[in-house]
Amino acid sequence: MSAYQTEEEQVEAIKKWWKENGKSVVGGALLGLAVVGGGKGWMEYNRMQAEGNSAQYESFLVSATEGDLQTAVTKGDALIESSGDSAYAAFTALELAKQQYQAGNKTQARSRLQWLVDNAKEPVIREIAQLRLARLLLDMEALDEASALAGGVTSGEFAGEFSMVAGDVAAAKGDLGAARAAYDKAMTLGVADSNLLQMKIASVGG
Repeated sequence: MSAYQTEEEQVEAIKKWWKENGKSVVGGALLGLAVVGGGKGWMEYNRMQAEGNSAQYESFLVSATEGDLQTAVTKGDALIESSGDSAYAAFTALELAKQQYQAGNKTQARSRLQWLVDNAKEPVIREIAQLRLARLLLDMEALDEASALAGGVTSGEFAGEFSMVAGDVAAAKGDLGAARAAYDKAMTLGVADSNLLQMKIASVGG
């Protein structure tokens, strides 16, 4: 595992970095394109669009933080549609998935996470979305789908977490041997909550 103990902390670290550096990254890229192509008008348009996406994202966060889910969904959908596969769209989709799950809208949360798995440009965001989707599918008792999603990841930042989900799926299916093997693998790879994992190992006869 990295220095970040959970995927939530990883997301927050990426958000913080983007907030501090995102505009300069966009500005540098646009300047480079303008030098190559000479498109000052195009560069200015894209700079203004990036700033507009930032303002939209801040407005969305206010609604989400205040618990106004309906307004947050409206603002979030508009931002995702206008900013495509940008970092702002990814952060918005992650937050909407969390908010909609907490509100009991599991189907909508699943759609958000699947969109991220299919569209996120940043590998770590895509991996976090895949992990959360696997957990959600387990929660929805879509065991075969959860197993296929979690079992296909054998390396990377959250490989141990994926293995723990695979163990949960096996346990839910009653295959305690497979669950124990997956949990043991998760312990070797490392997870955020090793105490919880130890409890799960004990629950399947470890």
